[in-house]
Amino acid sequence: MSNKILKLSGNSLSVEDIYSFVHQNRLVQIDKEAIKKINKSRALIEKWVDEEKIIYGVTTGFGEFSNVSISKKDIEQLQENLIVSHAVGCGEPLPHFIVKIMMLLRVNALAKGHSGIRLSTMQTLVEMMNHNIIPVIPSQGSVGSSGDLVQLSHLVLALIGKGKVNYFKKSLFDNKEKEKVFDVKSIFKKVGLSPVRLKAKEGLALINGTQMMTAFASYITARGIRLNKVADIAASLSHEALRSTDRAFDERIHNLRVYQGQSKTAKNLLSMINGSEIRESHRSGDPRVQDAYSIRCIPQIHGASRDAIEYVNSRVAIEINSANDNPLIFADTEEHLEGGNFHGQPMALAMDFMGIALSELANVSERRIERLVNGALNQGLPRFLTSKGGLNSGMMIAQYTAASLVSENKVLAHPASVDSIPTSANQEDHNSMGSIAAQKCYKILNNLENVLAIELMAAAQGLEFLKPLKPGIGTAKAYHKIREVVKPLNEDRILHYDLMSVLKLVKDDSLLTAVEEAVELL
Repeated sequence: MSNKILKLSGNSLSVEDIYSFVHQNRLVQIDKEAIKKINKSRALIEKWVDEEKIIYGVTTGFGEFSNVSISKKDIEQLQENLIVSHAVGCGEPLPHFIVKIMMLLRVNALAKGHSGIRLSTMQTLVEMMNHNIIPVIPSQGSVGSSGDLVQLSHLVLALIGKGKVNYFKKSLFDNKEKEKVFDVKSIFKKVGLSPVRLKAKEGLALINGTQMMTAFASYITARGIRLNKVADIAASLSHEALRSTDRAFDERIHNLRVYQGQSKTAKNLLSMINGSEIRESHRSGDPRVQDAYSIRCIPQIHGASRDAIEYVNSRVAIEINSANDNPLIFADTEEHLEGGNFHGQPMALAMDFMGIALSELANVSERRIERLVNGALNQGLPRFLTSKGGLNSGMMIAQYTAASLVSENKVLAHPASVDSIPTSANQEDHNSMGSIAAQKCYKILNNLENVLAIELMAAAQGLEFLKPLKPGIGTAKAYHKIREVVKPLNEDRILHYDLMSVLKLVKDDSLLTAVEEAVELL
């Protein structure tokens, strides 16, 4: 059991920790050293309350009401009012795993010991995660500062016994469990928890942060790292099916332009097609001097997205280990500082950049799909990859679907961070819109997965017409994994089911895992 436990200190969480947290149902504990800092910070808050010091959000109102003092007897009511008044979300509920990541990230931020929250309050949030008690949170309503106030308020509604939750006895991804919404008090009673009565500063500490946008950002980043490799796999299959040259992947070319992503992509492609009989059969006597950009420039295009994803990863790594509420408590010097670490601009820009990077992987994938199905471009393969064209349409409409998704991505890739609408009577006069950037980036990610699945499906079909020649070590592994779930297209059938089967291989990482058993991908 110990290897499943994820200890939170506020300093060492990674996107891979987060990915395994939701997919492996890991349990959470707060680090012992963090507990000392949490208790020290809380003791200082209680001292200040007893001294009736004027501190924003502790003994004053919020936002434009920061100039209104609150009496000691009303402090607990102030915190509860904060939550119920700020829970004004709308729209479809957030995905369960995003909510669970939000909870994890909020606890990790509080574990740094600069927020003044009670340990017991944090422990209740930890127990909710460990029991898979997932608050129902509307997806819309955040402007990205002061953080994701609306969504975090809905999260805290459940913590204080006023919200609705989903409850999963085993795992969020257990398809056998039917989704059902419960009153949180009934589930708390079932597992032996009690609602929290918020004390001074606690409501503000819980909702003043970037945890929704960063939950999306961390998950998207973990998936993006994987999908960049899947894009290399799909491109390698297309390269084989189109009987393309490998000269453009020569290491000497990429050593003269030392982008890491470009070099790693070129190495991945060569590893995938290593040992290919298809390539060897066309190495001599091929009239083509060079291939089209969507093949020849795979290292440059995929590599640029790879570098962008790594940059975003570096930004997310900072954000998930940051204290981002206000005011922040410095127990060693007995000070409180009002600032703006809740502002979502770093995540807003990162998610806009990530959206562009993922969109481009889909964009070039669709161009390769077009080359595969177009009889004028596919180097002698049957039109639309069917041997009985006319009677059968083959992969014709699969390219339509890819084109639709890529077009949608182009709209979604417009940056959200360039917009700002002031709030709180212009006290909050610049907002990041990071929540919007993150949610539309998640849509782009899902579209990319579908486009790559279409390319994998089409490229595998293309290889059928090159038999008995065998593809490379990595491409053969990918081809056989696809054929485990989708048979060759000998005559028209409902391709939606094929697409969903290949998409599952992409989404659950089983295709990537199978290929990496045969070749090492960078």
